[in-house]
Amino acid sequence: MNYLSKWRRKWHQFLHDEDLKQRIYSIVFESDTPKGKLFDIILIGSITLSVLLVILESMHIFPHSAYLALRITEYILTFFFTVEYLARIYCLKQPRKYIFSFFGIVDLLATLPVYLSFFLHGSHYLLVIRAFRLIRVFRIFKLFTFINEGNLLLRSLWISAPKISIFFFFVLILVTSMGTVMYMIEGNVPDSQFNNIPNSIYWAIVTMTTVGYGDITPVTPTGRFLSAVIMLIGYTIIAVPTGIVSATMVSEHKKQEKRRCPRCHRDGHEFEALYCKYCGARLKQEKPETPEKERRADERF
Repeated sequence: MNYLSKWRRKWHQFLHDEDLKQRIYSIVFESDTPKGKLFDIILIGSITLSVLLVILESMHIFPHSAYLALRITEYILTFFFTVEYLARIYCLKQPRKYIFSFFGIVDLLATLPVYLSFFLHGSHYLLVIRAFRLIRVFRIFKLFTFINEGNLLLRSLWISAPKISIFFFFVLILVTSMGTVMYMIEGNVPDSQFNNIPNSIYWAIVTMTTVGYGDITPVTPTGRFLSAVIMLIGYTIIAVPTGIVSATMVSEHKKQEKRRCPRCHRDGHEFEALYCKYCGARLKQEKPETPEKERRADERF
């Protein structure tokens, strides 16, 4: 009983050891320290090796002994990724934000398949396990965390998501309308491929996105004229999401340039940086504007 209470006390101390959490945080989340840089290098190498293992396993060109070595290596890498995942949760004050974030979900999905293979027994489960193991390739998305430009792109996409969603909804309405009109024009033609509205909508999507498979084509003059109009519309609307994301990237890059160190007064710091890369002073943290705040700002003007 004394042993159990002693173990509980040590576990409680471990969970509330702020000094240990800060040290782990500086290693796992920061890249400014030597230990943080070494951890990032090891993590990048492990991610790359794990993805290569997935590719090699799918080739089926090695003897059984080689596959055994690949499987053991995968178990070791999975253990490392599990420790890394738990360490990130442990050192954060609000772990829920990481757990339900994009990279948190990627970390979890990339680690689960190996553990699922231990519990799903039976020959009829082998294909399911194999499919789960392919999820390991998601680890490659973690490499974005080590590329500042990648972080800028992901942040810009996240901020632009509401505008792009509205634009996507508009395009969805447009292709549905154009497909229905094409069905009205070509649907009564003998042996027409526009024999139903879903096929017509599929044709409108292929045409408007300028993919042009050519598996469904109009034959009447009116249908060909409408097809030409949709092609021209497609060229004009494809650039809209690119413009939205580009404008957001420029805005985010300007915010990054404005981040100035309070000690040495030098700018150009990354958005996620906590310390100045020139003198090491702690930077003032600026919360990113949410789409709601941006909308209110636009309404004021």
